[in-house]
Amino acid sequence: MSFQELCESDFHSRLAASPGVAVVMFAGPHCGACKRLEKLLPAWLGNQVDHLYKIDAQKSTGLARAYEVFHLPGLFVFVNGRYHAPLSAEAAPGPMLAALERLLREPAREEP
Repeated sequence: MSFQELCESDFHSRLAASPGVAVVMFAGPHCGACKRLEKLLPAWLGNQVDHLYKIDAQKSTGLARAYEVFHLPGLFVFVNGRYHAPLSAEAAPGPMLAALERLLREPAREEP
């Protein structure tokens, strides 16, 4: 599994058509941490997610503002096309997977 690109024009429609669990990463072209996570998250979360999406926060500034992305990378979880929660954890396999599993047991939060 690898990241698929999203942008402001297809964000809502593609997520709505994405059954299961999706992780959306807001990233930047010069963000080293973003590039690292883009390479590692598929292996870390591949068994727990159905879709991985990436948004260039510099090109999709409206979405970045709407989701209150202040630091890159910004990770968000969607379930069956609907917002579930932000994903925040240490950038390591164990903490990232544990955070995702915890979020999926909790009720969905209100979309920013």
